[in-house]
Amino acid sequence: MIASPDRTPLPRTFFDRPILEVAPDLLGRILVRNTPDGPIALRLTEVEAYDGQNDPGSHAYRGRTPRNEVMFGPPGHVYVYFTYGMWFCMNLVCGPEGRASAVLLRAGEIVEGAELARTRRLSARNDKELAKGPARLATALDVDRSLNGTDACTAADTPLRILTGVPVRRDQVRNGPRTGVAGEGGVHPWRYWVADDPTVSPYRAHVPRRRRS
Repeated sequence: MIASPDRTPLPRTFFDRPILEVAPDLLGRILVRNTPDGPIALRLTEVEAYDGQNDPGSHAYRGRTPRNEVMFGPPGHVYVYFTYGMWFCMNLVCGPEGRASAVLLRAGEIVEGAELARTRRLSARNDKELAKGPARLATALDVDRSLNGTDACTAADTPLRILTGVPVRRDQVRNGPRTGVAGEGGVHPWRYWVADDPTVSPYRAHVPRRRRS
């Protein structure tokens, strides 16, 4: 028998732990996006950990800036950034306040509100592709920088909430190199995903961007 997802919000103490404990433990949790048109709920199937000033791949590696301010806490808040001049990506802040770390939400299964997600992901060939990749996930959930700093650890009717869901058994969790990360930060095996889940994004090594002549 498959357990019913627990709709209890995850407590802030869940996120106030080392990043490599939180990241795999996020798999199977439910992210709820409340929109004016109705809610969209997503079961997390793939995440990626970034360990602040200890991690060359992290936005906070060189310290605090206006862009990465939210990464320094409190834990359980949402960090949204804009990338490649086109896409938003969403993270959940972890660890003790004042020490930057966050988990990038890379992929998930839409379990509620798929009809709304489809209106934002018109290029998706099927529902398994609606949130298959971090930019697709943010697009499907209508996430942009206006949600940067949102507290996801609350029972209130807020734009974003993270619920307990059904945690994935550890024997079903896989890990490997982070996708598209260059240099020293690219070697960390800090991407975690649910084994054999069709919503997990394909691994891609970093490819340097060519400058136009």
